[in-house]
Amino acid sequence: MKSKAGTRVICAVVLASCAAAGCSGGQADLQKWIADTKKKPGGRIQALPEVKPYENFVYAAASLRSPFQPVGPGGGAGQAGLRPSTQRNREFLEGFSLDTLKMVGTFKVGGRFYGLVQSKDGLVHKIQPGNYLGQSDGKVTEISGSKITLVEIIPDGLGGYIERPASLSLTD
Repeated sequence: MKSKAGTRVICAVVLASCAAAGCSGGQADLQKWIADTKKKPGGRIQALPEVKPYENFVYAAASLRSPFQPVGPGGGAGQAGLRPSTQRNREFLEGFSLDTLKMVGTFKVGGRFYGLVQSKDGLVHKIQPGNYLGQSDGKVTEISGSKITLVEIIPDGLGGYIERPASLSLTD
């Protein structure tokens, strides 16, 4: 048993001496590089940028209406009195979202254009100006050879309603 312990002590001493030798050698190139760097002339430091004096800002809109408050008694910033009609009978194509409807063609009878719109159930419907499409009270205002133009009435998010133009075209 004593021979194994002695061997371990000898190995530990050899490893410690190798580690110490590794730490002390090889610093000559480092010392040379430091000496060479110190011999080089120093660079110029750029001048600091000019600090401009602060200009005060006077807020003059304190007496105006806050942009975060609703306008008027109706609450919403929409058009006065604009509301979707609850009195009229709903048309069939108002049961579909406008993005699911597809314009598939037009035809002209006696100088008046009629549009052909395909619903998502695959049926093709004839429409004319004055008909309604989509779920946002979209009233057809014009039909041309390649486009159906309508105006939707949508909530403005503040309790009112606004009109939004929309269209269906043959390329959609």
